[in-house]
Amino acid sequence: MYCPFCQHDKSKVVDTTKNATGGIRRRRECLKCGERFSTIERPILATPLVIKQDGTREEFNRDKLMHGIRIACTKRPVSAADIERLIGEIESTLQRIGKAEVSSRVIGDMAIQGLKELDHVAYIRYATVYLQLDDLQSIRTEIDHLLSEES
Repeated sequence: MYCPFCQHDKSKVVDTTKNATGGIRRRRECLKCGERFSTIERPILATPLVIKQDGTREEFNRDKLMHGIRIACTKRPVSAADIERLIGEIESTLQRIGKAEVSSRVIGDMAIQGLKELDHVAYIRYATVYLQLDDLQSIRTEIDHLLSEES
């Protein structure tokens, strides 16, 4: 592990904790410059290829999913830990499915369901793009559906 400050390759572990996604978070101190930094270790398990709507296939990209969900949660009371947990749940579900390929629709459905449980406004933001709600009437219908589920 290289120090992000001085690029020295020796550090000592100061603290170790497990995070919400099953990975290990380590607090490290560089033995050369004394700066502290954190690393996250998580197992690399096989995830299926994602079949896009146009039929192309690509590797599952955790960062791409995280980016979309973070945008939906911008300025909402959703913690980074909640977002990380949701991404981890989606990724572990994909790994447990055990298929070589999975439709992007399956991943989107898991993301939208998770957002619905986390924050309704973030859900509507994500749904506007994912469900292609392109007019006010369709957005209102989705909001009315959410409100009826709540009561």
